[in-house]
Amino acid sequence: MQETNTFDGTCEKTVPQAIFVFLQSNDFEDSIRKAISIGGDTDTIACMVGSISEAYYGIPKDLRNKALKLMPEELRKTIISAYEMKKENSKKKENTKEQDMCL
Repeated sequence: MQETNTFDGTCEKTVPQAIFVFLQSNDFEDSIRKAISIGGDTDTIACMVGSISEAYYGIPKDLRNKALKLMPEELRKTIISAYEMKKENSKKKENTKEQDMCL
C-alpha cells in the first residue's frame, strides 16, 4: 500500500490518508494493518483509522481481550467503565426514540 508516502503530521495530510485507508479496508484488523503499512505518520493515521473502524466494524472480541490483558489495571478499568457508560447511553437513546414513536 505504501508508495511514496512521507511523514507529515498535519491534518491536511493525515485525515485524508486515514479516510482513504478505512475505505480500502475489509474489517477492523485489516484497517489497522493498512494504516501502519501506508507509511508517514502511521501512529496518527492508525489512531484515526482505528476510531473510524471501531464505529463501523466493531473490535473483534479476541483482539479486544488480548489488548485488555496487556494494559495496566487502572487503564483497563477506565476503558471498561467508558464502554459500560456508552452502552447505558445507547439504551437511554433507544428508549427515548421508542417513546417518541408512541406519541
